[in-house]
Amino acid sequence: MKVGVVTFPGTLEAADATRAVQVAGAQAVQLWHEDTDLQGVDAVILPGGATHGNYVRPGALAALSPIVGVIKEAAADGLPVLGLGNGFQILCEAGLLPGAFVSNAEGKYICKDTTFKVENNKTAWTSKYDEGAEVTLPLRTGFGLYAADPQTLQDLEDSGRVVLRYNEDVTGSANAIAGLANEAGNVVGMMASVDHAVEAGFGTGTPGSHRGGTDGLAVFESVELSLQNK
Repeated sequence: MKVGVVTFPGTLEAADATRAVQVAGAQAVQLWHEDTDLQGVDAVILPGGATHGNYVRPGALAALSPIVGVIKEAAADGLPVLGLGNGFQILCEAGLLPGAFVSNAEGKYICKDTTFKVENNKTAWTSKYDEGAEVTLPLRTGFGLYAADPQTLQDLEDSGRVVLRYNEDVTGSANAIAGLANEAGNVVGMMASVDHAVEAGFGTGTPGSHRGGTDGLAVFESVELSLQNK
């Protein structure tokens, strides 16, 4: 399986996403924001960072990049797409997911291990989790407050498109939303840095638990399983 990892100006986590893909047993393919060819990849990841310095709005300028237009077309045909942190913000700005992000409620950058609840394990990126599972993952964001109009929020809840939810809403997100999917379940955005929690002894995890620091690994294993079951 080949997974494309897209780098934009200001992307900071491409190396981490690449490593996570490799740990999960797949091949990482490096893609550049000006590319118009996805090089035959089976899935795409938009990593975290601060694309274009988060100028205007986080992800707003990156969403205008040539490769995002290509990804939108491929996603409409079923290509699995994952946005992490700033990548999630790009997905929203590009219209692949609804809503938008603003500064955290307390106006401070957050960098800490955080617990989340897996609300939906029927997406291309979450099928290896148990529904309702609690996971510990790094959260690293200054713009993690998810916002949407009341009708959109109701639609997301009614359709089960909330994928990940904060146990403690540290950013102030509407409905404690930390992850979303599109209707088809192939496009997913998460604020958690799951790519920093794929190897035991590194990242997060409860000391002495069987998971160690690997609570994020299932995300990358899930997409491989999803493609195998196509």
